[in-house]
Amino acid sequence: MRRRGYNKEKSHEKGMFMKDRQELTGIYQASGRGFGFLIPEEGEDCFIPPRADGGAWNGDKVVARITEEDPQAGRRVAKVVQVLERANKTVTGVLERQDHTLWLRPDNERLPGPIQVFTKRKGVRPGERAAVAITSFGGGRTAPMGTLRERFGPADRRESAVEAILYTHDIERAFPPAVLMEVEGVPQAVEAAALEGRLDLRGKTIITIDGASSKDFDDAVSLEKDETGRWVLGVHIADVSHYVRPGSALDLEAFERGTSVYFADQVVPMLPVELSNGICSLNPHVDRLALSCILTMDQSGTVVDHTIAKTVICSTERMTYEDCNVLLAGEDPALAERYAHILPMLKDMAGLAKQLEKMRRNRGALDLETKESYVICDQEGKPVDVALRQQGESEKLIESFMLAANECVAEYLNRLHKPCVYRVHEKPSDEKSQALRTMVAPLGYDLKNADSPSLQKLLDWAKGKPEEGAVSMMVLRSLMKARYDEDNLGHFGLAAEYYCHFTSPIRRYPDLMVHRVLSALLDGSLDKQEKKLTTAVQRAAVQSSQRELAAQEAEREIEKRYLAEFMAGHIGETFAGVVSGVTRFGLFVSVAGGVEGLLPVEALPGGGWHYDEAHLTLLEDNGSGRYTLGMPLEVECAAADPVSGQVDFILPGGTPVTRKKREEEPKERPGRGGKKSPRKPGKGRAMHVPKRRNGGRKR
Repeated sequence: MRRRGYNKEKSHEKGMFMKDRQELTGIYQASGRGFGFLIPEEGEDCFIPPRADGGAWNGDKVVARITEEDPQAGRRVAKVVQVLERANKTVTGVLERQDHTLWLRPDNERLPGPIQVFTKRKGVRPGERAAVAITSFGGGRTAPMGTLRERFGPADRRESAVEAILYTHDIERAFPPAVLMEVEGVPQAVEAAALEGRLDLRGKTIITIDGASSKDFDDAVSLEKDETGRWVLGVHIADVSHYVRPGSALDLEAFERGTSVYFADQVVPMLPVELSNGICSLNPHVDRLALSCILTMDQSGTVVDHTIAKTVICSTERMTYEDCNVLLAGEDPALAERYAHILPMLKDMAGLAKQLEKMRRNRGALDLETKESYVICDQEGKPVDVALRQQGESEKLIESFMLAANECVAEYLNRLHKPCVYRVHEKPSDEKSQALRTMVAPLGYDLKNADSPSLQKLLDWAKGKPEEGAVSMMVLRSLMKARYDEDNLGHFGLAAEYYCHFTSPIRRYPDLMVHRVLSALLDGSLDKQEKKLTTAVQRAAVQSSQRELAAQEAEREIEKRYLAEFMAGHIGETFAGVVSGVTRFGLFVSVAGGVEGLLPVEALPGGGWHYDEAHLTLLEDNGSGRYTLGMPLEVECAAADPVSGQVDFILPGGTPVTRKKREEEPKERPGRGGKKSPRKPGKGRAMHVPKRRNGGRKR
């Protein structure tokens, strides 16, 4: 009698199949519900079933082996066989005490927990938010363990959540002692020796234009005509490289930070305030060192000549966007009289900026009018209002001039074959283009190509329609992430062949590196330094891209907490909004001011709803109701949690629904332009740099 279940031929086939099974390297993404996904370096995602994670935590780099194909799910199934690199060496969460033992419940629900905490510190209390350095990731019946590193205060306060977010992203508020010692030796006035060999522009009418609350002025502008009637535009940038020397404690710290971080009414600066707000800032009526890009343009705005020079300037006026917009609109005679000495130049600037904007549009630059919210805080730092940033004429003016200078410097260094940290933005991938095509199809738009003209045509088509904001966001999310690179790869969003960041060295390290190359070129020392600068440029491009991503993520997460705290004071109020995201578990709705919250599917009327992923729509089971992207919708604020940043909506007069733990509330939600996967530096979703502290954008 043949043994039951034994088949020699099938057993041999199975053994051969196991031997040939493919192994993939990628990032493990936990769901928080036992299962997860492998996001491979190439190819489609793989499903990781429960108990097949191999001890991996969310974000770990792993090796996984394909075990089977799942025809129902339409994806491969795999199990983790090796953890290559741990992503969660430090974890933040809330301290709890059980049986005289201290534990940490992680903030991130995708991480396993609780984590046993060891500490010799006195006064550590349950209910505090803290950070723990992981000493053992556990496994089997062994709990993960760690040592207490930092305490942030009571876990039920927004402030502790903000500090934990900064800590998670390696954003330090305080500067090390070595940096502070160096700062003490930095002069707070321009010394006579520093003027040697510089072009003296102190007799020129030069102004800064920034937000009313700004204190660090890294760019100033001037405009006049030469003897032939051509425009001479001066873009004068703070010469931070004169004060921050390579290899100094200041330089090493600026490199580590990479960028300043802005949120609500606060800033974590890249440089100490003695530099960022002091000697490096182009404050009015005082001498300041600068690197100037002086562009000669014809009446159409075409650059016909340029000069890049080390200069000394004395800003004539510190102007605000608000005042400049009023002046250009001619709405305040008293203000016009106060600034009569610069008003003609300001009007000329506005005219030239429009020409530059027209040229960019004609060559294919995208006009993405994204609406950003910003939080208004009282003197105690509490959010009291939320508003949308409106880009006025003066904001566009400064943006146009900064773009022109950035392009000029990038082309100049490229043509000389000198090292440069380029700001690159590659064209959308086929995957992202197809995703966008699928998303806009239900709106009635047939996107055949994802080139610049086609994308701009889509944006123009959506203008004035209810779905305008949603379409703009979908296009933005379909784009590749702008990043820094040593190679000139062009900038798709700006349709620029050459582009770098030159105009903000106070708050961005890549700009400081570009200044160093220019300074060495101008003083004749580049030949001796070129090898060293080339290496420094390579390191700065990688580090700055990584730190920019960390800053963006931290800013977004912190802003959510402030917005939720603001909404906590408006529970029960109704708001006009628009559907900004559609998922199987509900609708994300953006209301006036840019606050976004979740309207759970359980809070919708009717018997039942199902998600039509292909059309980004929630459909009622009986076919009588539907909700889709861009649809106007009135909602009522049901709950808001400043600690988690979550805002929950219901329909007016509806019953609040307790938010359930869901495995998919990723940073790129379904129906919002991307699959649920972490991104490598440079492979994200937006072409813009972090929002500027004064409301403008400098790409």
